[in-house]
Amino acid sequence: MSGRNGADGAGTVVGTVERLRRYPVKSLLGEELPSAEVTGRGLAGDRVRALRDVGTGRIASAKHPRLWAGLLAFTAGTGADGTVAITGPDGRDVDEAGLSEALGRKVTLVAERPAGATIERAVPEEVLARGIDEEVAFTVNELGRAAPDGTFFDFAPLHLLTTSTLAASGGEAERYRPNAVIRTRGTGYVENAWVGRELGIGLSLRLRVLVPTPRCAVPTLRHGPLPRSADALRVLAAENRRVPLEGMPELPCAGVYAQVLAPGRIAVGDVVTLR
Repeated sequence: MSGRNGADGAGTVVGTVERLRRYPVKSLLGEELPSAEVTGRGLAGDRVRALRDVGTGRIASAKHPRLWAGLLAFTAGTGADGTVAITGPDGRDVDEAGLSEALGRKVTLVAERPAGATIERAVPEEVLARGIDEEVAFTVNELGRAAPDGTFFDFAPLHLLTTSTLAASGGEAERYRPNAVIRTRGTGYVENAWVGRELGIGLSLRLRVLVPTPRCAVPTLRHGPLPRSADALRVLAAENRRVPLEGMPELPCAGVYAQVLAPGRIAVGDVVTLR
């Protein structure tokens, strides 16, 4: 595998960075990157904004698809000056009023996570059994349990996914919203074995892999031009159930969450090593 050496040159080579993506606004479509700086707050410019439901005070998330599946029709991009712009399906810029009208709920764009911010998450088994258009049970979860203060990550600041997992699940990377897609040689859900270990990427970036990433209704939804796909969750439910954290049930998982031990730059083609 080609690319820059892994951090320190230590560890066993497990892959190379194939794609990088960031999502400037939580639950909106994101943008492809050739490289990015990574700090304790994740990829520069990732999840720096979110939409807040004015009526409930909660952060809008496509994890509750009956309310928020429409978020995935909009794209957030970052300008050269770092400003975030939102465009609709027709490519035109959209402001808060336009988003509120399209979503049928009044929303406001926020730049700091409110203390105690929560999101609603549809129960995956009910989504598979009843579909996203039906009223299903949901849980209310604290946002960013392992993320830096003020950010809008669901749990941790980085989400990694391998090509092996994509091949096993049959789903497109865009459905699972990773920050980095890592090209790997193995078959099956190879990143499960990385939990609790360190990854080196590029010249200096070092990560701690925390937990498998539990999946919800989001992969099944329409993502821009990608149609709905129940199989994007159904295959995981049949083949890759894991317990993400102690006290949680087995859940369909794909990818892993990670935190940053040493900051650095990440680029497509970088070698990934496992320690």
